[in-house]
Amino acid sequence: MKHRRAALIVLDGLGIGAAPDAAGWGDSGSDTLGNVARAAGGLSLPNLERLGLGHCADLEGVRRVDAPTAAYGVALPASPGKDSTTGHWELCGLKLAQAFPTYPHGFPADVIADFARRTGREVIGNVASSGTTILDRLGAEHLASGAWIVYTSADSVFQVAAHEDVVPLAELYRACGIAREMLAGEHGVSRVIARPFTGTPGNWTRTPRRKDFSLAPPGDTLIDRLAAHHIPRVGVGKVDDLFAGRNLSAEHTATNAIAYGMIVTALEAMQRGLLFANVIEFDQTWGHRNDVAGFVRGLRELDAALPRMLAGLRSEDLVIFTADHGNDPTTPSTDHSREQVPVLATGPRVRSAALGQRQTFADVGQTIAEFLGVEPLTSGTSFLHEVWVD
Repeated sequence: MKHRRAALIVLDGLGIGAAPDAAGWGDSGSDTLGNVARAAGGLSLPNLERLGLGHCADLEGVRRVDAPTAAYGVALPASPGKDSTTGHWELCGLKLAQAFPTYPHGFPADVIADFARRTGREVIGNVASSGTTILDRLGAEHLASGAWIVYTSADSVFQVAAHEDVVPLAELYRACGIAREMLAGEHGVSRVIARPFTGTPGNWTRTPRRKDFSLAPPGDTLIDRLAAHHIPRVGVGKVDDLFAGRNLSAEHTATNAIAYGMIVTALEAMQRGLLFANVIEFDQTWGHRNDVAGFVRGLRELDAALPRMLAGLRSEDLVIFTADHGNDPTTPSTDHSREQVPVLATGPRVRSAALGQRQTFADVGQTIAEFLGVEPLTSGTSFLHEVWVD
């Protein structure tokens, strides 16, 4: 086990079809990859085809090759939720019994009043909104008053937006830290998110200095198991924030292209352990903004980056590409969607195999736990024996 390396690469928001219970989450008809492929009139993704993406689902333009180089399948969400925190925790073997609270009509008045009192600034907004819409609506008022823009979404998030020329980043981060302390128990949202922005009315820009303040996982995860055995963990993207920084640090990325470069660099340098990466733009840049054209460009960029990411794999390497939820840019909603996710496992000693429809994302983490030789996680069924050639 001491020479083994695993890479878990989460393509944020890249769902591949509505989960069986999607209607209960308001997501009937959501199918991120399927709908994007149809909207584009078909996708040409030769490297993803070679891995076996066409065997995961029927995607217009994506061929089912005769001899995929990866094991392929899909995984269903078993935890109640459709957000990044829930999805990443489940991928790492921690299933939730109860959904995080959401606030479609805004947060209670006493919560907002306490936040304003403790941070020394008034609050405007306190509504459910997309990040771009809220700036168009309240950005000018924020410039004039200096009040926090607080908003939420269909997810369990308390988001605080502030212009970098009005509120120093350190003050915004400190305020979000205060909100994180406040929002526990009954109001324990999954994430408090600092949303700095710049620009002028009609030309707002959200900067890459976003910061997430997550709840700590309520139980052990794959990350904790690896830490207990002193197995190295390397993070790329916001994965550390999603685990409240527990046993994981990461270098954050503003774009998918930067993430792909960091993945290559990490795989060149790592001797053993886990590379855990979040590739953010399918969700943040294109899904939340209903940008189908951008989503298609992003898929092509991913496809072009695959050979470089996989070129330096060693004989004891296992790489799994998957996602944490859907974010269908073709639907009227700008929120996450309750979807199954693709699972593509590859490496020099991985045999092509049909993984079928896994009943929980946790199967991914359980497989990596077995691969790296740590105790089984509390949830999930390993598929390592189905794919690994000894």
